[in-house]
Amino acid sequence: MHILLLASAFNSLTQRVRAELTDHGHSVAVQLMHEEGHALEAVRRESPDLVVAPYLKSAIPRDVWSVHTCLIVHPGPVGDRGPSSLDWAVHGEADSWGVTVLQANAEMDAGDVWASVPCSLPPVGKSDLYRNEVSDAAAEAVLLAVGRFASGTYTPAPQTSGTGEGCHPLFRQSMRRIDWQSDSTATVVRKLRAADSQPGVLDEMLGGEWFLHGGHPEPRLSGRPGELVATRDGAICRATTDGAVWIPELRPRREPGGPATFKLPATSALAGRLSAVPERPAPLHRTGHEDTWSEIGYREEAGTGFLSFSFRGGAMSTEQCQRLLSAYRFACSRPTSVLVVGGGRDFFSNGIHLNVIEAAADPGAESWANINAMDDLVEAVLTTTDRLVVSALAGNAAAGGVMLALAADEVWCRAGAVLNPHYRLMGLYGSEYWTYTLPRRVGAATADRLMRDALPVSSAAALRLGLIDRTIECAPRSFDSEVGALATRLAALPATRSRINTKKAERDRVDLTPYREAELAHMRRIFADPHHPYHGLRRAFVRKERPASAAVAQHPPRSRG
Repeated sequence: MHILLLASAFNSLTQRVRAELTDHGHSVAVQLMHEEGHALEAVRRESPDLVVAPYLKSAIPRDVWSVHTCLIVHPGPVGDRGPSSLDWAVHGEADSWGVTVLQANAEMDAGDVWASVPCSLPPVGKSDLYRNEVSDAAAEAVLLAVGRFASGTYTPAPQTSGTGEGCHPLFRQSMRRIDWQSDSTATVVRKLRAADSQPGVLDEMLGGEWFLHGGHPEPRLSGRPGELVATRDGAICRATTDGAVWIPELRPRREPGGPATFKLPATSALAGRLSAVPERPAPLHRTGHEDTWSEIGYREEAGTGFLSFSFRGGAMSTEQCQRLLSAYRFACSRPTSVLVVGGGRDFFSNGIHLNVIEAAADPGAESWANINAMDDLVEAVLTTTDRLVVSALAGNAAAGGVMLALAADEVWCRAGAVLNPHYRLMGLYGSEYWTYTLPRRVGAATADRLMRDALPVSSAAALRLGLIDRTIECAPRSFDSEVGALATRLAALPATRSRINTKKAERDRVDLTPYREAELAHMRRIFADPHHPYHGLRRAFVRKERPASAAVAQHPPRSRG
């Protein structure tokens, strides 16, 4: 079938639905509904067999749903309605939830049900759930609904009952407010998680108004409720009535008539105001069950090293790349034959940190520093010859983050993760040794196509292309343990030592310098030219504005097969 996706943004779920439908043989077009009339224009242009809306902030017009079958993906179980479904679920500490695919009609979220799939809700942030457990359930529900529609024999069920709690109102800031003088750590974390990553929790601190983004409990530090007691990895630690919480990012409240604001590492947002707050680094090498938060950690099991990292939104600033490189070098000093990089859950990496770059006094210079720090990290992985390195992708990866993964000897990916192995939509040529690693894995012709088409790739498609070596079918919360078992078995194989010896001989024959120099020559010209499209595209992405070249994202090339 030819399917039209209507979406408010080409977000992670829209990308996954597109990739999954394409994998199943459907042709898919995507229309972003930025303005009234876009939906009607798209159905007239595409003449779709079916319309699917994975992510919408506005209703599909009557003159579309009354003529075409339109399926809405709602992130809630049957009977649940309203614009803040997942916010309410996280706020209410629900441990199970669901995704419903229903037919659009005159009443929001009230149409007949084509499919409904349950999912668990572990205690993590809303956006993490959305990209993982909810995304898994949504993909399954969409494929089920599309199959039922294609059969021509299925009759959708009216919403007469269900497990949902009815129509919830918009979850407003007044409901999210933190009372630092009375709220416990658990209460604060729950409020922060229900607002992550949007809209954040509006709060006052150090004479300013900020939206707080992200939240992790701190079991050991404490202070006067509301007091800032420590910093770590760009985050601030704020005391509660019975402990403290780590807050990784802040976004200043927008001034009336002022430009759009955006999220930054908390210490960067509060630069110059934290001189009296001590830095409390966490130990890198974790020998027990440390429960304090940090971005990077290392552990060992049965002769295998595990270097884990988790950066907000998958973005890696210059400083974060340098810290991860230092940790990688430490991991390589340890007596292990296999080193796993990644793991955990959610994003692997999306490459350079566009928000930090946008906030810099000289964005071009910071872009240059950031890409060189990424290249240094990728080079370290590529030139590791005394052990096997495995990239473990629990979640999505894009641009330089994909190339970081490809620098390893093996790439393992959780089924359901989506890869974007390209740079074009941000106006970049790309670096991170992609001109070496990508053709080496998929061939020159496929590498050129991936870069040119600039489309998301499912984990299943990535495996078929040779982009990755293994998909792991498991729930998001089980990925770490599955990777651990596979990696320790790999380390125990007699063939592993011979693979390491062969790897060293092959690496000694390759000069990586020309690849880096040629890529960076392109990137230097882009960063140094203030009129290059990259700067406008970056600004629009960071500030969530419509770029001048929005048609690139609005109409991904039509694919059949």
